[in-house]
Amino acid sequence: MSDKEEFDKLSYKRRNVYEVITDNERAEMNALCTDYRAFLDAAKTERECVEKAVEMAVNAGFKPLDSVTALKAGDKVYAVNRGKNILMAVIGTEDISNGVNLCGAHIDSPRLDLKPNPLYESDGIALLKTHYYGGIKKYQWTAIPLALHGVIFTREGKKITLNIGEAEDDPVFTITDLLPHLAKDQMSKRMTEGVEAENLNVLFAGEPVKSDVGDKVKFAVLKLLNTRCGIREIDFQNAEIEIVPAFKAKNVGIDESFIGAYGQDDRVCAYTTLRGILNVNDPKKTAVALLVDKEEIGSCGNTGMLSAFFPMTMAEIIEKLDGKCAMTTYNKMINHSACLSSDVSAAVDPSYEGAYEKNNSTYAGCGMCIMKYTGARGKSGSSDASAEFMYAVEKIMDDNGVVWQSGELGKVDQGGGGTIAQYVANLNMDVVDCGVPVLSMHAPFEVTAKTDIYMAYRSYIAFYKDR
Repeated sequence: MSDKEEFDKLSYKRRNVYEVITDNERAEMNALCTDYRAFLDAAKTERECVEKAVEMAVNAGFKPLDSVTALKAGDKVYAVNRGKNILMAVIGTEDISNGVNLCGAHIDSPRLDLKPNPLYESDGIALLKTHYYGGIKKYQWTAIPLALHGVIFTREGKKITLNIGEAEDDPVFTITDLLPHLAKDQMSKRMTEGVEAENLNVLFAGEPVKSDVGDKVKFAVLKLLNTRCGIREIDFQNAEIEIVPAFKAKNVGIDESFIGAYGQDDRVCAYTTLRGILNVNDPKKTAVALLVDKEEIGSCGNTGMLSAFFPMTMAEIIEKLDGKCAMTTYNKMINHSACLSSDVSAAVDPSYEGAYEKNNSTYAGCGMCIMKYTGARGKSGSSDASAEFMYAVEKIMDDNGVVWQSGELGKVDQGGGGTIAQYVANLNMDVVDCGVPVLSMHAPFEVTAKTDIYMAYRSYIAFYKDR
């Protein structure tokens, strides 16, 4: 063996996925990514993600858990929590006390929410006040086309679902920015101060009514909303209305090797997790996919990972398998379970290399990423997977031909970020972050490599099958 051959054998080197995939795998990858773009366009909010997931589950033979009185190996069930979480399970042949294989992703993304009293008029224009959700660069949300998604209840109790800005003939909305000719003061500020949160106001309308009221444009908007939907201004106080980019998911690059879209953190992992469990039949261990809300703001609330939805639903599954819900069975199940926290990593951006420690970062096109820990600075907010579990996951990937890489979220003191992994670990379960590298993360238009999407999908199937 030559020195070069021995060095290649002993050293670690990332591989570009295109160097190793076959023509058949490339065709499967392209088909997967075409469907993924359609998913992104149809599921721009957590509610829409759950609706799409239910549709996919039902088409694949899953049944609502509450419609089933008893479960057996091979059964496929799902449960929905408040329209914003979904748990899907394929019952395995092994006793559930031996543990489950869980893949968990989040389906919320950074966005703008309407304030409880959003509508006002100023200088002859009607605008909507917003409150940003999650970590955003505020300047990125100005001067782009925006859509309005959400639900609102009328005083009569009628639920109105809103989706304006997505159809070809729909109007869109926008947040205006100051012209450079008059932006001397703005341009001298720090980037964090150039666009203030209270200036993220959505341009909503401009046609006044002929009336003696003071706010003629606002009055026209209220009349329009009431005529079309029965909505009054007070109804905004119960509403969940999200402002999201109006553009569609697109192929990116002359060779179409990337996908650009809003919300790929973390819907790229949510979609591949979904597709993974839809391909599971007769597993040894029960396979579970969990999609949760609120990760971008700390996984809190009754739809976040910190809620009791997961343990409550697993307890119900145990009861329908065994006829009783013994705490000892539940405890054994959790203790023997393992989870891939399906979340994204930050791909090295050639234009901003200084933010990354390149030897320990992830690269677009080099496969899905396994992150032993996330967190910030001194691993704050991380679960830090054990050597034993890391080896087990890496072996599954190697045995199934999954191209993977390892990495951290940039330089140690540069910043950092968290996932649901720490909260899964708090249940006393082995967990590691495993997902897709993203360029322009948290921007209105995020970019992922098709090869990495495909390898994430392959990794989740392998985990369900072989762990």
